[in-house]
Amino acid sequence: MIIGIGGVSRSGKSTLANLLVTYFRKNGKKAIIFHQDDFVFPETQIPKIKNKTDWESPQSIDFELYREVVELFRSRFDIVIAEGLFAFYDEKMNEIYDKKFQVKISKRTFLIRRAMDIRWGYEPTWFIDHVWQSFLKYGKTKSSLKNVITVSGEDEFDMDKVIKHINK
Repeated sequence: MIIGIGGVSRSGKSTLANLLVTYFRKNGKKAIIFHQDDFVFPETQIPKIKNKTDWESPQSIDFELYREVVELFRSRFDIVIAEGLFAFYDEKMNEIYDKKFQVKISKRTFLIRRAMDIRWGYEPTWFIDHVWQSFLKYGKTKSSLKNVITVSGEDEFDMDKVIKHINK
């Protein structure tokens, strides 16, 4: 089974993926996570915005390699989880997901969490707004995409709802 998890930066995608891996492993399944961030092109190949590397652009992701690795591991694991900002951007990736989750948070929560995240040092306000706008433009699930379950990343995940959907 391949599970896709999408959502804006700091929404809880990795947290949900980790909770699912733990759940499956406790239940005797082989499970693995692939983070889209691990499939970015070299920085010199990524577009810039105002002289800053635009990690928030789908052009920053090597979707072909990402898809190839996810499909390769499908035969080696019971559960493969693929998570990222652009989880539902690539049509070919959308075709291989067995289950799809969109983690949703408010813009206010995004702004608070992003401000607290100091991994990249100071980020100008315009760039933080760019991250949100990029998600709205490229990261949201398309209305044509079927069977996407939206889960709230505002507080703790409703794991009963998530597991129920997976077991359908």
